[in-house]
Amino acid sequence: MSQSLTQKEIDRLLNDMSSGALSIDQILEGAKRKSEVMNYDFRRPNRISKNQIRFLQNIHETFSEVFGYYLVSKLQTIVSVDLTAVDQLFYSEFILSVNSPGCLYIFDIDGTEGSGILEVSPNLALNLVERMLGGNAETQQKPRSITPIEQAVLRNLIEHLFSDISNAWDVVGGMKFKLNRMESEADFVQIAPSSEIVIVLSFDVHIGQNSYSMTLCYPTFSLEDKLNKLNVQTMASSSIGSNKAKSANAADNIKKQMEKTFLPVSVELGQSTITVSDLLKLEVGDLLMSTRRINEDIEISISGQKKLTGKIGNVEGKKAVKVTGKIKNEDIIDPNVYYYEES
Repeated sequence: MSQSLTQKEIDRLLNDMSSGALSIDQILEGAKRKSEVMNYDFRRPNRISKNQIRFLQNIHETFSEVFGYYLVSKLQTIVSVDLTAVDQLFYSEFILSVNSPGCLYIFDIDGTEGSGILEVSPNLALNLVERMLGGNAETQQKPRSITPIEQAVLRNLIEHLFSDISNAWDVVGGMKFKLNRMESEADFVQIAPSSEIVIVLSFDVHIGQNSYSMTLCYPTFSLEDKLNKLNVQTMASSSIGSNKAKSANAADNIKKQMEKTFLPVSVELGQSTITVSDLLKLEVGDLLMSTRRINEDIEISISGQKKLTGKIGNVEGKKAVKVTGKIKNEDIIDPNVYYYEES
């Protein structure tokens, strides 16, 4: 809303102009500063609005968190995936930024005639392959083309990645992504005209102490129908839904990882105390008296904590312990602690 001038301000402005103290250029310069004029490049129009960019950011932050949990369970090491940028570029500019040799996965977007590109840095691909085959990937390899065998090793992981992206899009009706093929040279990839605006989402994948890049590229024409149907209410509900999905997915992934965790189980058959002189006299065949009777329940410890009781036996010629019950915390008595009763 414009601000009106009082008669006194108008008279002062006219006097300054007539005396030469104030010029037209100074007035226009002040008006330009107040209006905060912004440059607009007509050669590079913004096909996606800021609200839609924020919506895309929410979806892919959900994806990056869920996919990060999957990599943790798959690689058995510390992994995090972070969305770092959402940009609008010409397709020709994106192709020029691709590594050569590269690792480009072309995927189809069901329900549209469009396709997208997932660019995985060669160093990240080689690191994933080495860790999935049992290596530690401590030494960085020089970037090179991915061999057919390495492509086969990565295929299931990449298909799982597209499944996670599809699940992240479910909050707004769903978008299904399916792996088509893999290319190592960007010149053989043409998913859009050179002058077409594409959405480029950049990710940082941290594995241990190393960081790698990963990029998703969508042609805008493949997303316009979905994004044009969005309104403020849909975006707000999708944001709430994405937070719920994050919590649910986080809980499910933590549960899956806990189920695969190995815990050491130990059984103490009994204890005995002898003098050093008796220890020196021990020979093969000698017997030691235990503090526990043969028919008495023994204690089973999990990760050093007494949790279960059991009976000693044999199964197929091997020593075994049959679980007979649980031990509560109040049932545990430390033999090294002495209890005194007040008289």
